[in-house]
Amino acid sequence: MSTTTSTLTPGQGADGPPAIPASRLPKWVKSFGVQITAALVLGVVVGVIARGIGLDGEGNPNGLTATLSTIGGSYVSLLKAAVVPLIFTAIVSSISNLRQVTNAARLAGQTILWFGITALISVSIGIGLGVIMQPGNHASHGELTAGDPYRVGTWWDFLVGLIPSNFLGAGVNTTVAVEGDAVSATSAVSFNVLQIIVIAVAVGIAALKVGAKAEPFLSLNESALVVIQKVLWWIIRIAPLGTLALIGNAVATYGWDTIGSLAWFVAAIYVGLALVLCVVYPILVRSHGLSVKQYFSGVWPAVQLAFVSRSSIGTLPLTQRVTERNLGVPREYSAFAVPLGATTKMDGCAAIYPAIAAIFVAQFYGIELSILQYLLIVLVSVVGSAATAGTTGAIVMLTLTLTTVGLPLEGVGLLLAVDAILDMGRTAVNVAGQALVPTIVAKREGILDEALYNAPRNGNPFSDDLTDAEVEAAGKAEHDETRTSV
Repeated sequence: MSTTTSTLTPGQGADGPPAIPASRLPKWVKSFGVQITAALVLGVVVGVIARGIGLDGEGNPNGLTATLSTIGGSYVSLLKAAVVPLIFTAIVSSISNLRQVTNAARLAGQTILWFGITALISVSIGIGLGVIMQPGNHASHGELTAGDPYRVGTWWDFLVGLIPSNFLGAGVNTTVAVEGDAVSATSAVSFNVLQIIVIAVAVGIAALKVGAKAEPFLSLNESALVVIQKVLWWIIRIAPLGTLALIGNAVATYGWDTIGSLAWFVAAIYVGLALVLCVVYPILVRSHGLSVKQYFSGVWPAVQLAFVSRSSIGTLPLTQRVTERNLGVPREYSAFAVPLGATTKMDGCAAIYPAIAAIFVAQFYGIELSILQYLLIVLVSVVGSAATAGTTGAIVMLTLTLTTVGLPLEGVGLLLAVDAILDMGRTAVNVAGQALVPTIVAKREGILDEALYNAPRNGNPFSDDLTDAEVEAAGKAEHDETRTSV
């Protein structure tokens, strides 16, 4: 009796050539950044096709455009659905985590200081570009229509809005439509993000003051945060699909001709965003002795998601993950700094954009700005960033700036047509800065894990497994720490 032994390569079947297992796919295929980039390209292609098809016979969007709009809108709705519980649990958890940091007050102060420094640099760039490029003087008055903004921000409303009207910071907006004898009303629940932040900060500080009796509550909050973040991971995993739909719908809806006479304004905004992202941030990274390449490779997954979702809060879990796993910021500190940044650190929405937009409005209406008004623009950008509160859009911040400087609010209506196009770039820069500041502060305070910062990336921010290089880096850091203590 003889025995025949056959050897099959992994994944090979007896009846023919095997399919390549998922684990053996090229590493670049599994990279989240590659998937997002591919979705961006496909979205543009599909959007061009949808726009080429045009409207249907009744003047409504064609089936492809409607499908893209539905999928993209549903994805954004999923992100927004998790905003309220995420903000509350993240901020309470970040405050409680400061207990584990010996120099918590210093870290908090340094974080806020660097938020202000980068905002000051960004708004200065915005003012410079507005003065040099003169976007308002290049706009055609005949092709643009002024209109009242749908939301107006003032300092008084901002301060009053900080006072919570209920524990959830919730409100109901009702719209009444009259068509002949028929009257219809539509109600929608909205949440004031600033009020949620105030409530969460108050609860977190109260829990610290209570002490041991609050430990069960803090443990429950920590568990709830983990659960909410897991749900958000599932939502973020389908970001390539959402990306394709959102970009495709944007191209199909706006097209390239929408920019029209606002081309100089759009160009000024994106030049400013590029200078902050590609010049200012690298200079800050390099001046602190860190690799610029490692910074960009580490933060890029979050930047890409921010570009598509247009929401710093929606990108928060991924921003925090890359800040800890890729950039080497300790979790005890990043759990405080990143959520704080997601709600108040807005170099794109609260610095570059309102500065250039305010100058555009002044130039469009032929108003000469004084030195005092330029200084007021700087003050609003550095101090009033919280007015944007991590949500999509920067209209509130712009109206707050125009109100403070004394410019006509009707000018906001001139820019609404291209706001979605601009908001993608603004949010991407916001998120890049929200990861940058904790990294800089951690480096300055000597708590940054530089071995992890310099470790090769595995391209998968969702994996809970460390790469061999990361394990080696973590082990080396622990060994060095042990030797130092001995």
